[in-house]
Amino acid sequence: MRTGPPNLLIVDDSTAIRKILVRVLNQTGLLLGQVLEAGDGKEALKMLEDHEVALILSDINMPNLDGLGLLRALRESPKWREVPVVMITTEGAQAKVQEAIDLGATSYVRKPFSADLLRDKLAALLSK
Repeated sequence: MRTGPPNLLIVDDSTAIRKILVRVLNQTGLLLGQVLEAGDGKEALKMLEDHEVALILSDINMPNLDGLGLLRALRESPKWREVPVVMITTEGAQAKVQEAIDLGATSYVRKPFSADLLRDKLAALLSK
């Protein structure tokens, strides 16, 4: 079991969005460990084999393995089943967001998002 500040994993196919998320996370004032980055769900699953994370922020629409596929894989894995997953999406279709919630997403944030909104969502999840 890991002690110290929690590690986070950001999963988004856009390098720019990942960089924005890292910057916003730094602005939240939350005490965080490593902030890891993956470009899609497949890369995220590989990264999780070597790193323990307390929270995953994932886009829904990505190539190779999208956010919904990643969520399915996480929820089917005894090791990662309990890790909170916050979906970050521009998805206008409520159906995709609802599907993510049905698959076990802990919460979701719509782009564009503010540091305050992200801080409030993450602080509540990391304090559990």
